Amino acid sequence: MVWNSIYFIGIGGIGMSAIARYFISIGKTVAGYDKTPSKITEELQKLGVSIHFEDFIKNIPISCLNKEKTLVVYTPAIPENNVEYNYFLDHNFTVLKRADVLGAITKNTFCLAVAGTHGKTTTSAILGHIMLVENATSFLGGIAENYNSNLILGADQVSVVEADEFDRSFLKLSPDIACVTSMDADHLDIYKNSAALNSSFTEFANKVTHTLVVAKGVPLNGLTYAMEETADYVAQNLRIENGTYIFDVKTPTNSIKDIVFNLPGKHNVMNALAALAMADVYGVDLKIIKERLQSFKGVKRRFSYKIKTNNFVLIDDYAHHPTEINAVENSVREMYPNKKVLVVFQPHLFSRTKDFMEDFAQALTKFDSVLLLDIYPARELPIPGINATLLLDKIENKQKKLTKKENLIKDIKNSGLSVVVMLGAGDIGVLVNKVSESFLNTNINAV
Repeated sequence: MVWNSIYFIGIGGIGMSAIARYFISIGKTVAGYDKTPSKITEELQKLGVSIHFEDFIKNIPISCLNKEKTLVVYTPAIPENNVEYNYFLDHNFTVLKRADVLGAITKNTFCLAVAGTHGKTTTSAILGHIMLVENATSFLGGIAENYNSNLILGADQVSVVEADEFDRSFLKLSPDIACVTSMDADHLDIYKNSAALNSSFTEFANKVTHTLVVAKGVPLNGLTYAMEETADYVAQNLRIENGTYIFDVKTPTNSIKDIVFNLPGKHNVMNALAALAMADVYGVDLKIIKERLQSFKGVKRRFSYKIKTNNFVLIDDYAHHPTEINAVENSVREMYPNKKVLVVFQPHLFSRTKDFMEDFAQALTKFDSVLLLDIYPARELPIPGINATLLLDKIENKQKKLTKKENLIKDIKNSGLSVVVMLGAGDIGVLVNKVSESFLNTNINAV
């Protein structure tokens, strides 16, 4: 069946919008609904996509009401009582999850898939940047700075995909070469326990038809990568020159020296190494990989500088898991070893906060000062007894405070600290822009 129109329920999601961009590129009529306007929906509207923000059937464009010609794509993050979703089901439209559609798009390509509980967005963006030399089309879970997009458009023979473990979505893919960056416990609202999560990763690994690449220590069989220790792919002689990483890499059959990589944090060196390994397995020349790594600019909301002056630094990061918070803290200490650091953190999901309460507290305690926002609920209802106050009580830092969105700018200024990191996966990504504008308007000169 040929679909003329593609309708997205939750079109503003990072994974959904990448697929929307893809369908736009091949000439389909694209429309959709999302709960709130965002930079992503604004960019899609500029491309001619009709988007509305009220869940009413009357808002669905007429072009999307022919069930023979319309494919409906939804994100599992929408509530089951979504009016439009139920309308399409009740009227026998073809309604598919985002993961099913992505799996169908990439099924007949040579697919390079990046999985893992941390690092997959940056790794897949780096890999997509490298693989564009092979004319690959890449579906990313973040906005790549080089392209200002979560879709890197190439041809339809090779694909790069961020393989999301949430809702077991990555099991819909058909990976030829794959990577698993990490298997830390997460999404326990879906998996219930670590054993179920690990089982799902094992099932994903078993789907790989060509080569699996894994970070050393990940309990799966594949080519390994590591820093300064024995592995199939090893980053060696790591040093920092003028705020930039330079390192060498040994592969199973070759080596290359003086790779220049501009993203901060040793975890990002590991992400670059994973992407290098996958591209090398595919057959991209190491010299070309080296050139592409040097020109990679990063992913928005992944240690992104909103302000960077001699007097004040504001960093935005998506970190919403204790492991990711620790990685950001390590990176900021490496970049600013003599500065005190304020962290602003917005917990994401009641269930995640409950499952990792102690680990969040330990990670946040490492900062010099803490401002904690209320929990961002996303798709969840509150869990009795689980709140930001409980988390704050467990943080051992004396410089800590529960703050409100409307007081955030004042509290940051009152802290007196000149290095501020804002972390979380909720609407803190919007708040950081307001904070940035306020500080810039007080005559801080960004570079």
